[in-house]
Amino acid sequence: MNCIIVDDEPLARESMLLLLQDIPELNVIGCFNGPKKAREFMLENTVDLIFLDIQMPGINGLEFAESIPEQTLIIFTTAYSQYALKSYEVDAIDYLVKPIIKNRLEKSIKKAFAYRELLSGKEEKSTLESLETDFMLIKSERKFHKILFRDVLYIEGLKDYVVIYANDSKIITAMNLKTISQHLPETQFIRVSKSYMVNVQHIDSFDNHTIYIKTSEIPIGEVFRKKFLEQYLGKNISDRL
Repeated sequence: MNCIIVDDEPLARESMLLLLQDIPELNVIGCFNGPKKAREFMLENTVDLIFLDIQMPGINGLEFAESIPEQTLIIFTTAYSQYALKSYEVDAIDYLVKPIIKNRLEKSIKKAFAYRELLSGKEEKSTLESLETDFMLIKSERKFHKILFRDVLYIEGLKDYVVIYANDSKIITAMNLKTISQHLPETQFIRVSKSYMVNVQHIDSFDNHTIYIKTSEIPIGEVFRKKFLEQYLGKNISDRL
């Protein structure tokens, strides 16, 4: 996978480059101190993944991301954790808070490869056949699979697909998050950001910005936070938070 690094800080670029050199599946084909040079490079070269800083002079990373082609994946790198939620509004697949830890970087890259397989059509996709009172019926490889709502941990939206995480399985379905959310029981599933719905029965813990389900961290979007707190905790309690 061809990738580039865009960061206005020389030390940050060098640090990221050193980390990526240990990952043979990635081919770093460019390092840039700002979006302008990166954009010019992308017009002449195929870039599969961008490690993109957010806080930069001139055009910041969030603004630049809006002009990046859909087939190019984005992992934001930032020293400011408050930008994390905004990164999902431009369909970034992940964000890394500096200083970047190797294990966390590897997790992001694994996610990038999984998404690339999905978008390239190499990964098996399923179709949602029906939604019943307490389960959904998924068709995959000429078989129908019954997925109980109680087994679904959370659902992630990715462009024109949703990824349903159910215990140890992952089901990819051609449907957007808004459509599937309209058919799921509101008492059990809550939309918590532009890209995620969670099953409240599986929430282990949460803070003001993140929901934790097993080993997954699901961001809470600013416009969804109040409704999530009211629905999950009750209006009287959420008003005191």
